Amino acid sequence: MSVKHSQDVPAVPLTVGTGASKAVLISDEEAPNFAMRNFTIQSGGSMPRHFNLVEHEQYVLNGRAIVTIDDVPYEVQPGDVLFIPAEIPHSYQTIGEEDFQFLCLVPNKADKTILLEK
Repeated sequence: MSVKHSQDVPAVPLTVGTGASKAVLISDEEAPNFAMRNFTIQSGGSMPRHFNLVEHEQYVLNGRAIVTIDDVPYEVQPGDVLFIPAEIPHSYQTIGEEDFQFLCLVPNKADKTILLEK
């Protein structure tokens, strides 16, 4: 068991995308089945088209973005919930003046991010 405040978990800049960072709130070392991450993409930022080997379950906390999943664009905002199946291409482009922030839960299985564009 653990209890901590999300602001006490440091965010690490991502090596792909523009203005994106990730804070691992609950790691695969802390929980047996799922990891919880908090992603932030700064206003004007993006994540390129890519896919992962595991599914993603996401909850939008702040800001707005166009999230393209399997070539279908969705405009998302706080309170929206997304399910991205494993191996499905997706990308993110912020819209508006606020940073886009979302929780992302993934199963604790071997994963890899495969870029489809740079």
